Amino acid sequence: MNITSLEAMISKSIGRSSSPLSRSEIESYQAERLCSLVDFCRERSVFYRRTFTDAGVTTIKGMENLTELPLTGEDDLRSHGSQMVCVSQDAVARIITLQSSGTTGHPKRLHFTDADLQRTLDFFHHGMLSLVDPGQTVAILLPGATPDSTGHMLAQALQRMKVSAAILGLVNDPTLAARTLHKLQPDVLVGFPVQLLAIARIAASLKLQLGHIRSVLLCSDYIPESLGSHLAELLTCEVFSHYGTVETGLGGGVDCGAHCGLHVREADLLFEIIDPKTTNPLAIGQWGEIVVTTITRTGMPLIRYRTGDRGRLLPDPCPCGSHIRRLDRVFGRIGQVHTLGNGQQLALQTLDELLFPLPGLLDFRAVLTAKRGHEKLHLRLVAIPGDEDVLLRQVSQRMATLLAKLKLELVLTIDPTPTIHPGKRILEIKRQEIRT
Repeated sequence: MNITSLEAMISKSIGRSSSPLSRSEIESYQAERLCSLVDFCRERSVFYRRTFTDAGVTTIKGMENLTELPLTGEDDLRSHGSQMVCVSQDAVARIITLQSSGTTGHPKRLHFTDADLQRTLDFFHHGMLSLVDPGQTVAILLPGATPDSTGHMLAQALQRMKVSAAILGLVNDPTLAARTLHKLQPDVLVGFPVQLLAIARIAASLKLQLGHIRSVLLCSDYIPESLGSHLAELLTCEVFSHYGTVETGLGGGVDCGAHCGLHVREADLLFEIIDPKTTNPLAIGQWGEIVVTTITRTGMPLIRYRTGDRGRLLPDPCPCGSHIRRLDRVFGRIGQVHTLGNGQQLALQTLDELLFPLPGLLDFRAVLTAKRGHEKLHLRLVAIPGDEDVLLRQVSQRMATLLAKLKLELVLTIDPTPTIHPGKRILEIKRQEIRT
């Protein structure tokens, strides 16, 4: 088994030639970068200068002072984002805007310099080395219409490897996407987990050969465990996982051939896990909220940024031989675990693991409603055409035990058109009555 392809990139970044890198080499580099970052942000950023002063932080000596630095989060980005920028506007190469999920509220805007973007390109380049060879074709089912979008940057990274890239964008119509891939015959697929599974299932039902798929990279959303295994079986290929957000600079971590956790880009990012309620740091191996510090970013550094995602860091070296820190499978948004009126909890992840093993399912929309204390779970199913009746029976059977435990009423409907959600999925909460 080959060591993770990120090893060479991180070795070059931190100026070490040993292979594998030791934890002491990586952590010494990160401590040095962290100290420089704090000084840089105090000098350049109104926001950090104020928050450091309020926290009584003047300077730090190393990693032992990490938890003395104040945590930051989404509210800081929305309210004080412009004060977090550390360079002139002329030095900003790209601004990524994320709108608020609600009807009000400021959007999040992330500022990146060209050097920041180049480090993401390096990560994409090295992260893809395990998935594709020169001369092959990668179908990118991600946003890519604008410069420096995820799909556009991935295509740029693949050009370095002499790999062809076809940017197809996010998927709404899996049948159309399956026919497009049948014509393209790619070697590798990159996209959202549910979208790629829907395409593979539609292709199988239509007897469309998508190509001699060598590997698949799932990214940009929570990855149900059952989904990955079913996709690997359908396409008879190796399935890799990626974790990253706009806040991490689009790239965060990717697994190697051992598939025992996602190696994180430790030359650029410092990960820690905290208790989401107390904000106390948690030991390696414990589950909690992922917090990230962008130790090399200059445009708009993030220090101890709370991602809102649930995960854990794994102890011990990877079976591939690397000592680069690994994230276990990320379990999605902590805020997406909802407490019912009876004190029980329900999360979209639970529904995903129950339902995606059903072969006739392409996607579903989940909405939780309550009226006068009576709660209902509405599932709108997207089925492979012709499998609607069978799917309704199977979902009812699969959900029976969970519904009895949660004391929920289930309302099932079939979407009349086989279209899927072209983005991240959530468990929607609506407190008004829904007519069925």
